[in-house]
Amino acid sequence: MIPNQLTVFFMTIYLLESLTIIVQSSLIVAVLSREWVQVKRLSPVDMILISLGVCRFCLQWSSVLHNFCSYFNPDDDLWYIAIIWEFTNTLAFWLTSLLAVVYCVKVSSFTYAIFLWLRWRILRLIPQLLLGSLMISCVTIIVSAIKHYIKSQLILQLPRNITKTETLRTFLEKYYIGQHLAMLFIPFLLFLTCTILLIASLCQHLRQIRHHDTGHSNSSMKAHATALRFLAFFLIFFTSYFLTIIISTKYILKHKTSWFWAYETIIYATVSIHLTSLMLSSPTLKKVLKVSCYGPKLP
Repeated sequence: MIPNQLTVFFMTIYLLESLTIIVQSSLIVAVLSREWVQVKRLSPVDMILISLGVCRFCLQWSSVLHNFCSYFNPDDDLWYIAIIWEFTNTLAFWLTSLLAVVYCVKVSSFTYAIFLWLRWRILRLIPQLLLGSLMISCVTIIVSAIKHYIKSQLILQLPRNITKTETLRTFLEKYYIGQHLAMLFIPFLLFLTCTILLIASLCQHLRQIRHHDTGHSNSSMKAHATALRFLAFFLIFFTSYFLTIIISTKYILKHKTSWFWAYETIIYATVSIHLTSLMLSSPTLKKVLKVSCYGPKLP
């Protein structure tokens, strides 16, 4: 299949974005792995970030392979690559929501009993929560594999009854879309709740600081304002990613259209920006980026 000029344009942008995401994910994993080897420990946030880096790396490769193979070989059944993409995408949502929970519990100034209890327990539970996110995401593989098996086996057994075949195919597609959206909506709702609570907590603390006019309070106000801008930025782009995934899932676009590649460009542009914001949230990664951009500081 020979693509038109508009399709080639969007495919090129998508490919550049994919390479950027792969490099970003590799950098996160490499830097934090080196830190792990040198210091023999990782902070809870860095544990989530290194898991998210591996996840995004696999997610982007599966996306590239599935999209280009489906475009140039539309007759091939690439269900196994689609399952890998679905698994890593669901896991990325859960890891991002877990990161939001950790930030909310550690940074927020709420004094409710549930926050105090979580603040005491959350850091110890990170390995178990990472394992739980992995197990929940594995459910998507099981459901997707069952759906594919039913489509490939039962539908083939009803070749003469076109009505039953189409009814079964429609039911499977609606069930699959509903299950996929539910698996993404739950972690996104958790992420949204924690981020809004954290923004509310910072705004409340910022109002308290404004009553003081000391130099220390001015520096604190600047730090809180920077944190609020970062959170708003983080919220906007992850929400944009969620909405584009929902739209592309509910209104399935064919690979041969330019609109499909335009949607892919929008989706992974938000992913790249989201990864950049995550890298800037880690002191270790931020330090490496500063050294890479400006060089080491001379004594």
